[in-house]
Amino acid sequence: MAASETANLTVFDRLSEKARLLFPGVIVALIVAVTAQFLAEHYGTPAMLLALLLGIALGFLGEEGKTVPGVQFSARTLLRMGVAFLGVRISATLMAGLGLELIALIVGGVLLTILFGLSIARFFGHKWRFAFLTAGSVAICGASAAVAISAILPKDERSEERLAFTVMGVTILSTVAMIAYPILVQALDMNDFAAGVFLGGTIHDVAQVVGAGFTISEEAGDAATLVKLFRVAMLAPIVLVASILIRKYAEADPGEKRPPLIPGFVLGFLALAALSSFNIVPAFITEFLSDLSRWLLLTAIAAVGMKTNLRQVMSVGGAAIALIFLETLFIAGLILAGITFLT
Repeated sequence: MAASETANLTVFDRLSEKARLLFPGVIVALIVAVTAQFLAEHYGTPAMLLALLLGIALGFLGEEGKTVPGVQFSARTLLRMGVAFLGVRISATLMAGLGLELIALIVGGVLLTILFGLSIARFFGHKWRFAFLTAGSVAICGASAAVAISAILPKDERSEERLAFTVMGVTILSTVAMIAYPILVQALDMNDFAAGVFLGGTIHDVAQVVGAGFTISEEAGDAATLVKLFRVAMLAPIVLVASILIRKYAEADPGEKRPPLIPGFVLGFLALAALSSFNIVPAFITEFLSDLSRWLLLTAIAAVGMKTNLRQVMSVGGAAIALIFLETLFIAGLILAGITFLT
């Protein structure tokens, strides 16, 4: 009995020590996330972008002192948990409401955008890893896709800078699209449903899709949100297939850490999506996990910012900006052409 109690105390002590080690960095990242959310709600600026920029401004906290372990934990583990909990938003019933033609258009738009990015990246001086990171983020769901894809790519000393640049780039472009695309669809005289499909199929981040859709009408907002959620649903299968291909075919540079064959957060995403599809998860838990996912990702992005050197992020250069801009134009043109064809 005494031996069992001693063993239990030992486990408890280890957990307590780990919590004390991580607490300073995690709480700082959370404070940055809360600050970013507060500013976003009062000034209409994307919370993800603010969390990243505020984190970069506090970069010294990710380099030295008691906060370093917690910042690293937030940027890695909390990030993966946030992506996994995204799965609770997805259900097969919801997706079936789109119809086969729209599903084919969205799937084609996502896959062709990724292939487009991979095919043109070399002309801008970038390798497949950066191309997949940016194109996948543009094609699927912005910053959330960026952090998920980054988790399966082989790591080197520039991984955090590439992730920070991509999050910043897709968030800024998504904000511009939120303003510009509703004007575009009205100029093209699209009906509300077609406008919603275009917005949901092209804007990078979920929040900006919702904002753009409901500025037009409730019908456009509902259609945009549904289409966007289908793009989010493609995150897990694309990351899963990419992870297997990377493990099998990609050659890691010396010193690089290879990613796991099947990331645990992908399995978590798929499991929650399956439970949601069978209506096993109660509505209040779905809402709670969805909000928790957003806060975990916001906290993780703040931590990524703390681990990032702004000068190195900016050194990615104009070619990288041009690449992500062209990927954005490509998916917009492709979805617009598809809607024109279908209608």
